[in-house]
Amino acid sequence: MPGASLSRWTLTYFACALLCLVGAEALMVMGFGFPGATIEAPETLILVHLVAIGWLSLLMCGALFQFVPVLVARPLLGDELPPVALAFILTGLVILLSGFAGMTGLVAVPAEAMPLGGLLLLLGFGTAILSLGRTLWAARPLTMPARFVVVGLAALAGTALFGESFALILSGLVGGEAALSLLLNGVPLHALLGLGGWLTFTAMGVSYRLLAMFMLAPETERFSTSVVLATGTLTLMLIAAATPFALAAESGLAGMLLAAAVTGLCALGVYGSDMLALYRQRKRRNIELNAVAAIGAFAALLAACLLLVFLLFSGSLPEHVGALTYLFAFGWLGGLGLAKLYKIVAFLTWLECFAPVLGKRQTPRVQDLVDERHAAPWFGVYYLAVGLGTLTLLVELPLVFRIVAGVQLFATLAIIRHLYRARELLNVPPDLRRGFARPHPFWPQPIARKLP
Repeated sequence: MPGASLSRWTLTYFACALLCLVGAEALMVMGFGFPGATIEAPETLILVHLVAIGWLSLLMCGALFQFVPVLVARPLLGDELPPVALAFILTGLVILLSGFAGMTGLVAVPAEAMPLGGLLLLLGFGTAILSLGRTLWAARPLTMPARFVVVGLAALAGTALFGESFALILSGLVGGEAALSLLLNGVPLHALLGLGGWLTFTAMGVSYRLLAMFMLAPETERFSTSVVLATGTLTLMLIAAATPFALAAESGLAGMLLAAAVTGLCALGVYGSDMLALYRQRKRRNIELNAVAAIGAFAALLAACLLLVFLLFSGSLPEHVGALTYLFAFGWLGGLGLAKLYKIVAFLTWLECFAPVLGKRQTPRVQDLVDERHAAPWFGVYYLAVGLGTLTLLVELPLVFRIVAGVQLFATLAIIRHLYRARELLNVPPDLRRGFARPHPFWPQPIARKLP
């Protein structure tokens, strides 16, 4: 992966995503949104979209701009589009959140602004899909991980369309029985396509490649991986096919969602066995912190699946969907994101600063850019806080949840500090970094920059 192939906007996406994560966790500490408000309240909608769009979606887009070319061994087509997409997404997110805030009376923004925010988000994600889609189309036939990304991008398009539909309905610009029925019954479809399709399915595909690459595990395409792709795609098709039932408020919606839950759990089960095989077959005896920390994310995914099954059988899913979503978003998706960021930031920084002179002078290893001994405990604190936070939501202790959320925020800030230290080369011995300027903190340069 030569230095010229670095996506100069990936670190910008990551920085914006981390700011949104810190903001969302700070809101939870202050008691803003769920569980202090209902799951349908505008305050909760602000929190949910700040996490889903601001944190997780920006993180995923930034990672894809860098690693889709790695998945398909071709350069990114339309490399001028990432900053355009970022501008649309950030502007749309601010307007959408302002519209939600206007519904609560926090700001004087009319509800009619929400469709504009949704439209800008559609344009932003559409621009990202255009760049990534062109790259994937030109690389056919696709590798297995790349096929996961294609399905994930399709789910992103569906999620964004659902979101704009809800914005039009909430603003009062679109009405009627079908619109009201979609608003009342279609929110689970919107959430499942977003968290389950766009974010989870894409993360699954990328993890097959990145974990194998970073742990030196075999990258052969297993039959089980094809099973995951097929059953996962079927799950998302069932969710999308449930849309007419949501529009008509027909009883078949529950059956479609139950079928999607069964196939989805099967896909996740086989995926888990594939990840376990990667860890067992790795050639790197002592795995790095990013792979160790990812185990916590996989554990959170398993816990979320078990909790879903329990809630379905007990009939208490509607009462505890907030706790399940919190565990899924912060434990599985957020935990995996932070774990991989710990490696990716150091990896991209090393490529930018030291790869161009490899073999010409002494250079540090990628591991020399990080301080795993001091960073590792903070990942443990983060996962512990998420686990305790889930428990407090299940037993309905909102005040205790705010305290635990404070611990989660502190752990997140500590991890971000380690990312900053890696980016600024602060862990590299002075004699090895002498002669190189520190890279820009927000995006990597395509070539190394030597000090005069």
